[in-house]
Amino acid sequence: MEILIFILGLVIGSFINMLIFRIPNHISLFNPARSVCPKCSAVIKWYENIPLLSFLFLKGKCSNCKQKISILYPIVELLSAVITILIFQKLGLDIKLLFALLFFYTLILLSFIDLKYKKVPDYLLLTLFILAFFVSDLVFIESLQYGLILSGGFVILNFLITFYIQNIKAKLLKNKYLETQEALGEGDIPVIASIGIILGLQYGLIAIFLSAVFAIIPAIYNSFIKKDIEIPFIPFLALGLFCVYIFEDQIINIIGFLV
Repeated sequence: MEILIFILGLVIGSFINMLIFRIPNHISLFNPARSVCPKCSAVIKWYENIPLLSFLFLKGKCSNCKQKISILYPIVELLSAVITILIFQKLGLDIKLLFALLFFYTLILLSFIDLKYKKVPDYLLLTLFILAFFVSDLVFIESLQYGLILSGGFVILNFLITFYIQNIKAKLLKNKYLETQEALGEGDIPVIASIGIILGLQYGLIAIFLSAVFAIIPAIYNSFIKKDIEIPFIPFLALGLFCVYIFEDQIINIIGFLV
C-alpha cells in the first residue's frame, strides 16, 4: 500500500510541475494537452515524462535541444511523494487524508511559484485558506479565531517593520529601492492564517518560528551573494507548518529539552 501511495505522490508531483509552469505563464491546462520543453517547445514523449526516472535517464537534459532540465522538477516530484506517504502514515485511510493532501499539494504549488516568480495567484491562496478548515481538528469558530489572531498579529508586525524599512533604513542607507519594499508579501498573510487554523496559536507560533530559522541562511545568501534583499517566504512557512504538523510531538520534546 505504501509503495502505491508513494508512486501516486510521484505522479501528482509531476502534475504539480506542470501547474507550476503553466499557471504563472497563463497557459491553458488543457491546451497543449501534452507537456513541452520550456526551452525549445518540443513535445515531451510519454516515456520522457516518467517521474524521477526520466530525469535520470535523460541525464537532466532535453532530448531535443540538450538544454538542462531544472532540478526543481525531480525535487517537486520527490517532495510530493514524501509528503504523501508521511501524511498517509499520520492519518491513514480517512476522509481527512484527502483534504490534507489537497492542502499540502496546494502549498507545494504556491511555494514553488513563489520561489520562482515571487508572486502567487490569489485564488490559490483562497483555496488554501478554505482547505485549512477541513484539515484542522479544531471547531470552525476556534480555528477561525486562531487564524485571525495569528494573521492579524503579523499584519501589524508587517506594518511596523515595513515602516522602518521604507522610512528609516532607506534614509540611513540612502537607498531609494528600500522605499518600496515590504517586510512580508501579501501572499504570506493567508498562509499564516492557514497555519493558525490548522495548528492553533501555540503550535502556529512554533511553526512560524521554525520558518524564520529555515529562512535565515537563504536570506543571508540573497543579501550578500546575490545582492537581493527579497526572499520568498511562503516555502519556509510551508516547511515550518509541515514539520510541526507531522513531527509535532518530537519538536515539542526538543523545545522542552532546550528550554
